[in-house]
Amino acid sequence: MPTAAGLYYFAYGEEELERTPVILIHGAGGTHLHWPPEIRRLPEQRIFAIDLPGHGKSEGVGKQSIQEYAQVVFDFMDEKYLPSATIVGHSMGSAIAMTMALTTPDRVLALGLIGSGGRLRVAPSILENASSEATFPLAIKMIHDSAFGPSANPRLRELAAQRMSEIRPTVLHGDFIACNEFDVIEELPMINIPTLIVCGKEDKMTPLRYSQLLGESISNAELVVIDGAGHMVMLEEPHQVADALVNFFSKIKNK
Repeated sequence: MPTAAGLYYFAYGEEELERTPVILIHGAGGTHLHWPPEIRRLPEQRIFAIDLPGHGKSEGVGKQSIQEYAQVVFDFMDEKYLPSATIVGHSMGSAIAMTMALTTPDRVLALGLIGSGGRLRVAPSILENASSEATFPLAIKMIHDSAFGPSANPRLRELAAQRMSEIRPTVLHGDFIACNEFDVIEELPMINIPTLIVCGKEDKMTPLRYSQLLGESISNAELVVIDGAGHMVMLEEPHQVADALVNFFSKIKNK
């Protein structure tokens, strides 16, 4: 099982050293499996899909701030001898990506922000229910009632809820604390690297207006809206998200 800096990771094209590395960062309560194979195996890319501490196959404990998670990813990059990389994140992972770009811009070549926002407030009821083992299942239900678009496959919904229920309640609660305290709206104009923003049109957790604000605030950004999809857009429409990433990477490469 490959690990670096204490993190489990899935790698594709790892030995293709001439390719720009891409790091995929999952959202709150997620794992590298929240990135479907179509995205973890993008053609002609060098991809690392990580499990954050306490998530998936990674040991350790989860963090309670986005800044701490950002440092974890930098530590991973150091151990893998990656001076810089393109950072692609979903939801909480996108907050980590933006924080990395704002704090250490020379190490972030480009951003992919999926189901994202410059502020990620969490409903008080979800925060409260996630804090207790007794009410943890209710928190999972509340999240997944809002996480998918109306046409999402029921089996996909079931599997996603099952995966999230396997995480320790303390880890998921810490993730939500980190998200709830994240706010870089005033700092967004400081991001001036190529940025792809992807949003499901039916996203209830980070509505389209959040992504539109990102696109208006980040000078070198493009927005892709995927009809019918919700917050878990990369699971609901993996081919469309993969195509958006491939097109984005090709533009960066040709600049």
